[in-house]
Amino acid sequence: MSITRGPEPQLKTHSENPVTLQVPFGFRGFVLALGLWLLMPLAALAQAVAETAEPADNSVVLELEKAVAIVLDNSPELAGLHAQAEAMRTVPSQAGALPDPMLSLNAMNLPVDSFDLDQEPMTQMQLAISQRFPFPGKRRLKREAMEHRVEASDSMLSERRTAIVGEVRATWWRLMNFDRALQIVEQNKDLMRNFVDIALTKYKVGNGLQQDVLLAQLELSRLLDRELRLQGMRRGAQAELNALMDRPANWAVTLPAVPPNTVLPELPPESQLLQQAGSGRALIDVQQDLVEAARKNLDLAEKDRYPDLKLGVGYGFRQGFDSLRGTDRSDFLTVMLSINVPIFSGSKQSKAVEQRSHEVSRQKFILNDTLRKVEAAVSASLADYDAARDQVVLLETAIIPQAQQTVSSMLAAYQVNEVDFLNVINIQITLYNAQINYWESLSTAKQALARLASAIGTEALYE
Repeated sequence: MSITRGPEPQLKTHSENPVTLQVPFGFRGFVLALGLWLLMPLAALAQAVAETAEPADNSVVLELEKAVAIVLDNSPELAGLHAQAEAMRTVPSQAGALPDPMLSLNAMNLPVDSFDLDQEPMTQMQLAISQRFPFPGKRRLKREAMEHRVEASDSMLSERRTAIVGEVRATWWRLMNFDRALQIVEQNKDLMRNFVDIALTKYKVGNGLQQDVLLAQLELSRLLDRELRLQGMRRGAQAELNALMDRPANWAVTLPAVPPNTVLPELPPESQLLQQAGSGRALIDVQQDLVEAARKNLDLAEKDRYPDLKLGVGYGFRQGFDSLRGTDRSDFLTVMLSINVPIFSGSKQSKAVEQRSHEVSRQKFILNDTLRKVEAAVSASLADYDAARDQVVLLETAIIPQAQQTVSSMLAAYQVNEVDFLNVINIQITLYNAQINYWESLSTAKQALARLASAIGTEALYE
């Protein structure tokens, strides 16, 4: 159907008796200069905004390693964990330091009837300083417990870095899968349109059936439906990747037309991977450091049964005249030594020891649970990888080549009425489903490889 436009409507102008506004040239020049002067700041502002605005991503190809680098540079979560680790490094010296000394100024034995400083011989103004010394070993245990927590914080930063890199790689490959699937659907839409034209031509000349035309049109509509669903899933994966890169969710992400690496390597035995995870997974290091910190706190609770020492010294200034000695009253020196007496040990210190003991047990259980979960993650990711890898090999070496040969043969046979059109459509559907399954299986294998790397404790595994 073609749409013919009519003549463009002509705007009528009234040339008869035109009204002309006579404006002096000087006034017009002033108005023009004023307008330019007002527009200059706006133009400068627009230029500054254009220079500082972030470029659209539509034309920038996002390679896998570039996406990883962007996430490592921009991730708010990693920045927060890094700040937390830096803050934790300042704690051990605080925990192992002596308590602050106490400086006091005292008015002692001051008579309340006159508040005279030289009325009574024992009246004095005293300046004193005292320092508490924890029982030997307590400060060291506090410092060592916090040092293990610092190491746990550093290991948690490494753990989350590895996990986020794995998420980026997996999401990037999901997006690649959707791109390739959409490309295959688009190619098959063109092919199905050709099928519609062939079936329609044969029907017009009396060599085909109307149902063949309807069947081809139905399959074309199903391709359009699949394309819409794939586009929706791609937008979801794109939003996830943008979130990891700390970008707006609706930013367009363009992936390369050719993936960087479609090789699926042969992995070592599961026992070797489990051993590698046990020695390299940062999450296990976190739990081990927390167990050691709990043990140090238990030792500290045992030390709390012993008293702390408090030492002080004061100097008392006296006023007045000593009539017995015939001299001014001498000043006083005071030395103080005190200890705390743990007489409530049964309800305080002993309960603290019991509490710390349970905390050690709890951390050990968490460590054991972490080990089991790491082993399960390694085994599950390895199983997913092996299954997807085998499927990729089968599709690449057998199913897709056989389907391509069958499509070519049956299409040629259909054109001479030797094959039913339904069989041609079915084998074409089988071919494009196999092509989509190939990219889906390759993407699944790459995602499993990324999860396996994270489970072991490395950012990339055999790539």
